[in-house]
Amino acid sequence: MSPSERVNYIREIARRLSKEEWTVIDLTLRQFGLMTQEMWSGEAKGYVIEMISGTSDMTLIELAEHLGYSYGTSNSSLEPSFWQPSLFRVFISHLSKNKTLAAELQAEFEHLNITSFVAHNDIEPTREWEDEILLALSTCDAVVAILDPDFHDSLWTDQEIGYALGKGTLVITIQNGRAPYGFMARFQAVNGVNAEMKPVAADVMRQFLTHKLTTKRFSQALVAALETSGSFATSKRTIGLLERVQYMDQALLERMDAACENNSQVSGSWGVPERIKAVREKWMSNDITV
Repeated sequence: MSPSERVNYIREIARRLSKEEWTVIDLTLRQFGLMTQEMWSGEAKGYVIEMISGTSDMTLIELAEHLGYSYGTSNSSLEPSFWQPSLFRVFISHLSKNKTLAAELQAEFEHLNITSFVAHNDIEPTREWEDEILLALSTCDAVVAILDPDFHDSLWTDQEIGYALGKGTLVITIQNGRAPYGFMARFQAVNGVNAEMKPVAADVMRQFLTHKLTTKRFSQALVAALETSGSFATSKRTIGLLERVQYMDQALLERMDAACENNSQVSGSWGVPERIKAVREKWMSNDITV
């Protein structure tokens, strides 16, 4: 985590935790292994900053999530640099010997409005790589695991999957010589043995569109991508995916209409305004929940 990211985590934690009673503040700090002080003459916000400023990135992230704040759910403009804005976020778990496959999958995901994290490509050399991996896991929308025969022998990949499952994050497996095992076996696997990554990426995306853990978030990400679209091609690709989503609500429909009205790359993209109207009519005829 960069110094700037740490400062903003600390500031947000202090803002939220300082609203509690002093006994709750100290209880929370102790539960996360942080120090407390019996005597303090200043305000609660300054106290929290003092107590947490020297802690690890991992503890900051966990404490922030306990208080309902994370990069993935906050409206903060501060985002990890490895995620492309306004897109669905996927952490690709893989062994180093499969880094080429992971990079190919990452490239195919970009064509499907999915931004992904591949450790060997996305971790800056000057940053602590464990902290970057943890930040990516804590802010992703789903995890995709490339299951090599040696996948289970790696402590790091197993820890990545365990962390994701513990958070309730969807884990989709790509069989690359090994079948899913343990809790991963509950989810449908995609065959990746000797396969091109383009159809593999499409198969994974279909699960994001339909699975209850990701369907809403995927729809939200697509609408956000439409709002920020910078080209006619992006608008056409995005509406094509929005025509396939399995979740929609009134707020998202209104945002789609606004995107068409306010973004010339949407309104000027041939056929896109008409397709947005068709999506609205489809969902309104299904009597969506407002």
